[in-house]
Amino acid sequence: MPNPAALALMSGRRVSVPQVAPSIPEFPEGLPMPQLEPATITYVVTDDDTAAAVGSGSLPVLGTPRLLAWLEAATCACVEPALADGATSVGTRVQVEHLAASPVGAEVEVTASSAYEDGRLHRFTVSARDTTSGKVLAAGEITRVVVDAERFLSRLG
Repeated sequence: MPNPAALALMSGRRVSVPQVAPSIPEFPEGLPMPQLEPATITYVVTDDDTAAAVGSGSLPVLGTPRLLAWLEAATCACVEPALADGATSVGTRVQVEHLAASPVGAEVEVTASSAYEDGRLHRFTVSARDTTSGKVLAAGEITRVVVDAERFLSRLG
């Protein structure tokens, strides 16, 4: 038997379902979160970063899982200065194209810029480029949500 809200929806009546956002620490003094500045991190591809080493292929080139981890690190660096005490962010969505290969020894610059913010949700535009050639290696979007770290972890067990 459907619940009362489902029955009301099936009948065509409007139903108001209260939604309560979980409480998270506010930015100090109740101020709005400051504008996020872009974050850029530079890495050098090592043997440990290759597709062969991370299990995503057999070639000695930058593996997509490692590239994704680097892009996520840039999003964390972008949002980190604006987080309240006790807050962190978790990745919830990734849409990235790995466009070109990078050999061992290549210097890769990854950048994250805030593209959209709505309360706890932050969407970032991310990119990676070879610092020598300037070639774009990856581009896309990563979404993160700000959470209370202790509360988040308490729900795992």
